[in-house]
Amino acid sequence: MAFAFREMKSKCHIFTYRLGLRVIYSDASLAIYFILEIKNVRVFLLGSLLASALLLGCAEKEVIPPKDGEVAMPSNYSDWPVFMSGIEKSSGHIRDIYINNTGAKVKKGEAFPDGTEFVMAIHNAAKGADGKLAKTGLAKVFVMSKGDGYGQDATPKTGEWVYSAFDNTGKPLDVDYTTCRGCHVPLAPTDYVFHYDQYFK
Repeated sequence: MAFAFREMKSKCHIFTYRLGLRVIYSDASLAIYFILEIKNVRVFLLGSLLASALLLGCAEKEVIPPKDGEVAMPSNYSDWPVFMSGIEKSSGHIRDIYINNTGAKVKKGEAFPDGTEFVMAIHNAAKGADGKLAKTGLAKVFVMSKGDGYGQDATPKTGEWVYSAFDNTGKPLDVDYTTCRGCHVPLAPTDYVFHYDQYFK
């Protein structure tokens, strides 16, 4: 006799083993009925718990959108397309902003698609002999990431964007993300992104 796990609508593979046991899988009830054939005697058992265990690897897992501070810092962001560079701030910093390939495909007037990520590298800077600011070292890194359902529990809301902050070694920083969001709130016409118009000039 054979042991068969038959696929209905799940994505599991079909397995057949010679164990003297036949298993029939019901996708609708999420239960397995065991039919034990011994000398023309059939015993029916309902095994909901076992079914759950066997189907654990087949069931689609719920994807929970990340919150502020939960998005990782991309290790290769400096290889991404440059969104804006050399942004000098009165605080004595220089900012460079990178965008991943997903976001870089956007055309003027379009919102950024899910999967878009921006990385803003903030550099310490000092004035040189010519009076211009020059980078002296990385200070912080901020990440802005967009996805389906992102940021829905955060306030104030900035579309489907979430934010993360890191020090110059890549260690997550404990920051008040409501401040980050507050800066982006007025930018709703440009999908909450700074320097949108300059990028598309």
